[in-house]
Amino acid sequence: MRYLAVFVLGIMWTGFVVGQVSAQSLEEQVVARQQELKSKLNDIEAQIAVQQRLLDATRGQSRTLQGEIDSFNAVIRKTELQIEAIQLTIRQLNNGIAEDDRTLDELSKKLENERESLAQILRNTQILDSVSAVEVALSSHNVSRFFADLDAFVSIKKSLADSFVKIRATSEATETERETLLTKRIDTEELEAEQRIARQALQEQKREKALLLERTKGVEANYQALLASSKKTAAQIRSELFSLAGGGGRIPLPTAITLANQASKATGVRPAFILAVLKQETNLGANVGQCLLTNTPKKGDGKGKNTGRFFDGVMKPTRDVDPFIAITSELGLDPYSMPVSCPPSYGYGGAMGPAQFIPSTWILYADRVAKLAGHPNTPANPWNNTDAFTATALYMSYLGADAQTYNAERTAALRYFAGGNYKKPAYAFYGDGVMGFAEEFQTQIDILNGN
Repeated sequence: MRYLAVFVLGIMWTGFVVGQVSAQSLEEQVVARQQELKSKLNDIEAQIAVQQRLLDATRGQSRTLQGEIDSFNAVIRKTELQIEAIQLTIRQLNNGIAEDDRTLDELSKKLENERESLAQILRNTQILDSVSAVEVALSSHNVSRFFADLDAFVSIKKSLADSFVKIRATSEATETERETLLTKRIDTEELEAEQRIARQALQEQKREKALLLERTKGVEANYQALLASSKKTAAQIRSELFSLAGGGGRIPLPTAITLANQASKATGVRPAFILAVLKQETNLGANVGQCLLTNTPKKGDGKGKNTGRFFDGVMKPTRDVDPFIAITSELGLDPYSMPVSCPPSYGYGGAMGPAQFIPSTWILYADRVAKLAGHPNTPANPWNNTDAFTATALYMSYLGADAQTYNAERTAALRYFAGGNYKKPAYAFYGDGVMGFAEEFQTQIDILNGN
């Protein structure tokens, strides 16, 4: 029995060494490939920076036909480079996912082997536990054999403890790998969505440039006449509607500007930027506010609000369900009838209202939102437009947008969307989109203000 335990542990160690050598070889290949992709990304990032400098140079200048064409060319080239950067980043993530899949498979097999080894050790332990020291002594031919058998008992007991430690460590490593894999799959899906939007934007940019050249025939006087005729009037702006995500509906643009002004006074974040972030979120949210939590058959599960379709993991059960129940309970709302975002292919949904905060994040800001929104004695409501505008502004202020500079606002938008990955060129399209909307809203706000 003693030798059987040693043999089992030997098999485990041999498998670990072989797996380790194999993993090292695969890791070297992955690292080499990742370095190659990183080098390409660095080159693309440098080219994007050149186009950004061209755009920065035209910002604030008086508008001319040639300047507009140059701006279009820079925007188009920058978008093309960003699409290329997104493709490279997706390839990086896919390589990492393939490697993580292999690692997860190896860890799962290792865990299975360790559990089988544990089962064998437990069987041996049960056999020894059923034999008393007296029986061992009587069955031994000499004193030396007696102590050898006792040594076997101690060895197997120690193997049992070691096996528990190994299983616990492997289980934790497996769970960590699963979380890493899930994060990469979520990132891949978000980038693929960004890529689709970037391609649509590219086509629109090219169409606008062609339309501009067609209408002006390349003549500056024609451009200036077109520019004058295309300016919106205050009456047109007052009739426009602003779309809100997550059940916020559509409201008159002047109402949205009023809400943004209130949030701006409370946080120092520019109104046009607040509107831009909310609009970008609305445009990107394909399933925003179209799911309901059911918590059946598992905690966090849900269904489509209109379709009744089952969704696995509408909310992350360990992170967001309990805060969501607490938020709705405090507001006197039915948690199973309040719309939240549906989950993507990988990961969780559960984002609430126009600002699209997940419950665990909302509760961190709720008290300050209520105070800044002017109702400190009643709880903040993520489905309320005033509170949603205030929450967006507050969070953007935390990310540095209250500096009200172009770079500060763009960085805040990127940090909001990509977190620690905000500097990656593949995510730049989001920040550019927000700043484009901000410029449009600022123009409209200026017109309404008579500037």
